[in-house]
Amino acid sequence: MAVNREPILKRCKYLGISPMVMGVAKETKRDPNANKRKKVSEYGLQLKEKQKLRFIYGVLEKQFHHYFEIAQKMEGQAGTNLLTILESRLDSVVFRMGLSMTRREARQLVVHGHFLVNGKRVDIPSYRVKAGDVISLKENSKKSPKFKQIIEATAGRVVPTWLDMDKENQTAKVVRMPVKEDLDYEIEEHLIVELYSK
Repeated sequence: MAVNREPILKRCKYLGISPMVMGVAKETKRDPNANKRKKVSEYGLQLKEKQKLRFIYGVLEKQFHHYFEIAQKMEGQAGTNLLTILESRLDSVVFRMGLSMTRREARQLVVHGHFLVNGKRVDIPSYRVKAGDVISLKENSKKSPKFKQIIEATAGRVVPTWLDMDKENQTAKVVRMPVKEDLDYEIEEHLIVELYSK
């Protein structure tokens, strides 16, 4: 498995996204308009949107392209379907539930087998949840000081409306599939569709 060791703040600055999207509470002191000085081609804009999504969800190119092919075969718009697929990954759901500080940590906690989906242990970060699925923290993990620390730190995080969260038991039910309006970052998914349609 490839490991992304690129500094998060540096990459966020280049892609023009807030570090809060990645779960990092630091803000950069540098000029946010520094990269806007040079004219970017149409291809450059499309590539940047694709890189932005790949970076946010920690997905490699081959897997991202596979998701795009699935999104094209689904009903509706390919760009919106792609966002739904990425947002319904188990590691993303864990991050949205507030059971990890960052998206990278969510991925690691899922790999270590701390979460159950419908009562069964799932340790695959790319596992796609469906409407009606119940995601819960394992009983042993609830007693862990690490999770107590995470829950205290993420207490103020807003849980999206497509998840019905029970903070007492650290469980969440997927009420419906996520849509673009549920996202906390700006993305022009039509540019990604144009890039792959060439």
